[in-house]
Amino acid sequence: MSTRVLLADDQELIRLGFRTVIEAHADMTVVGEAADGEDAVRLSIELKPDVVLMDVRMPGTDGIEATRRITQAPGGVKVLILTTFDLDSYAFSALRVGASGFLVKDVPPESLLSAIDSVARGDAVVSPGLTRRLLDSYAHLLPQDQANVTDTGGPLLDRLTDREREVLLELAAGRSNAEIAEQLVVTEATVKTHVGRVLTKLELRDRVQAVVFAYDHGLVLPTRR
Repeated sequence: MSTRVLLADDQELIRLGFRTVIEAHADMTVVGEAADGEDAVRLSIELKPDVVLMDVRMPGTDGIEATRRITQAPGGVKVLILTTFDLDSYAFSALRVGASGFLVKDVPPESLLSAIDSVARGDAVVSPGLTRRLLDSYAHLLPQDQANVTDTGGPLLDRLTDREREVLLELAAGRSNAEIAEQLVVTEATVKTHVGRVLTKLELRDRVQAVVFAYDHGLVLPTRR
């Protein structure tokens, strides 16, 4: 079944470039184009794409607000953020409102296609390590004083077993499944199972959101510069 993609960018040439790459792939189709966030939300509802490629910096309703509205709406549409720089406060904000990851706009075509495929399958496309580096860089945007955090996650964290809490902390540290398995002396299959349970119990969509959750609840403190 073909992956349906909606393009949202205020620059027509950018959209044309992405359309050319995507439609050269036999299993992907561009179902629509939006020049601003408002159109992206409207077309997401009308066309029900699998993935929205979303520019964050657009006039009017920007990509962050559009992402929030799309990911909170029924239908399970995924959003993949497009940025000019890999460390971008706009990308940080988009991750926090539900984006499944982000890409820089000059990404190689094969990486773009791989990212779309991953997001359509429910995975995140930003490595946990890079996500943590992004969060560290923009930790001042968090809504609480990380130096005096007393919130330990509340009722959601109470759902986790001790082992699942360990796995959450390992995720927040930017470790892969293989690295977590080595750290906890278990198999990768066991880690994968634990990660799935952590995401389900915390009502999170992917590893990226798990890292954000850990920051938001003071389980991980940002690296101070």
